[in-house]
Amino acid sequence: MQSELIYLDYNASTPVLPEVLETMLPYFSDRFANPASHSHESGRMVAEAVEIAREQVASLLGASAQEIIFTSGATESLNLAIQGLWRVFKQHRRKFLVLCTEHHAVLDVLKYLESEGAQVELIPVDQEGRIDIEHYQSMLGNDVLAVCAMAANNETGRIHPVAELSALAHEFGAYFICDATQAMGKMPFTIESSGADLVAVSAHKFYGRKGIGALFIRRRNPRVKIFPLLFGGGHEKGLRPGTPASALIVGLGKAAILAEESLAERIKAMLQNRELAESILQHAAGVKLNVNGSDRLPNTTNFRIEGKKASEVFSSLPMLACSSGSACTSALPEPSHVLLAMGLTPEQAYSSIRISTGINTRADEIEKAINLILGKIR
Repeated sequence: MQSELIYLDYNASTPVLPEVLETMLPYFSDRFANPASHSHESGRMVAEAVEIAREQVASLLGASAQEIIFTSGATESLNLAIQGLWRVFKQHRRKFLVLCTEHHAVLDVLKYLESEGAQVELIPVDQEGRIDIEHYQSMLGNDVLAVCAMAANNETGRIHPVAELSALAHEFGAYFICDATQAMGKMPFTIESSGADLVAVSAHKFYGRKGIGALFIRRRNPRVKIFPLLFGGGHEKGLRPGTPASALIVGLGKAAILAEESLAERIKAMLQNRELAESILQHAAGVKLNVNGSDRLPNTTNFRIEGKKASEVFSSLPMLACSSGSACTSALPEPSHVLLAMGLTPEQAYSSIRISTGINTRADEIEKAINLILGKIR
């Protein structure tokens, strides 16, 4: 990475922390054995490390280790959760309620399941990205299989009241699926506080390596049953076949421990940077924050520049790394579906910029980045 680059796209991905890398390195070389090889000591040692990592991830979520399945990331976890439930219960319940501002890792799965007969209804949000609880409650019924709602939005940082949403879903016998990808290491989130039945996370959103994640599957009250998507061995309780990526898994475990231990410190530092950024933006002519309030991730600011496309700003500032929305859709020509759902026009959505900071972002980087952006619109 260029030394002069100001990186403010941490919701897209984070660097691997040195402590995480150090933990992983032996499993790329000396401790390379297959953790499924229980017939020899080398394999058993790696298997033990994998199980320790499972306990570490479970601790971060406030779950039991038996409820954690390792995957390649949140996208796979969400596919397994949604399609896995559908395959078990489609003869009994066929409706999904899904937040209209969900990530495409959820929306696209449900779009596919519609071709198999699933019924999908979108839960609307207001102009601030918040859910009308009364309207949501009116959508629930005994035909709903599951509700899908993320803990915090990746584009706007809006935190959703998942505890209330899940409690209402459970009153109708529906499961609650939560994409907690952006919550890890940025806000308090546990299984108990959320009430979720299935939860997806990705390591690279909280300073682990890309290509590894986890899915929480509730074991009791209620016990959740899902059907596997892939076959080829008994790994991960038969739900996710393939040789476990031991190096990535131990890195995920280490990242989970660090996130749990330093959460309060991280939140404080990121919130200071967000407040600094927004204090400058709010006094700039032609700039408007797309979301406000305290119920947001401490590291995320989403704003628009009236009459100026964000893509034009980015192309003129190669030393600045930020985005106009989700990294997974940044290559698409369409405006952000999240911002459109909040009532912004396509022109306003195209003019919007997301700044997302990390645990090591400095105040001078924030000031320089904002001033560079504002310099392009004066």
